[in-house]
Amino acid sequence: QVQLVESGGGSVESGESLRLSCVASGGTDSRYCLGWFRQVPGKEREGVAHIDYVRSTTYADSVKGRFTISRDSAKNTLYLEMNSLKPEETAIYSCAARYGRGICGTSIYSYDYWGRGTQVTVSS
Repeated sequence: QVQLVESGGGSVESGESLRLSCVASGGTDSRYCLGWFRQVPGKEREGVAHIDYVRSTTYADSVKGRFTISRDSAKNTLYLEMNSLKPEETAIYSCAARYGRGICGTSIYSYDYWGRGTQVTVSS
């Protein structure tokens, strides 16, 4: 059974940085697809950043140049480094995963497993 547990959220001011972590248990290094999403109550979940088993990365246009997704395979941990945060990026951030099949995508339907999320609050 795959479990994903996020940490690292918190409250920061506009322009500051945070690093989110997502520890994965039960997954594999084979053909993995990993991603970060965020959601504000009343709005659809939005894909933020994605990384696949060949280390290709994809970012939402709104975060390009400010956010960096990475994975430490030895620690089975996915990271999201977020710089120059904006108030409108206040949301619950969740990590997602899929293992062992298919081509990685960026939509919520491309993932099989989800963490519960961690709150990020950016004040102006």
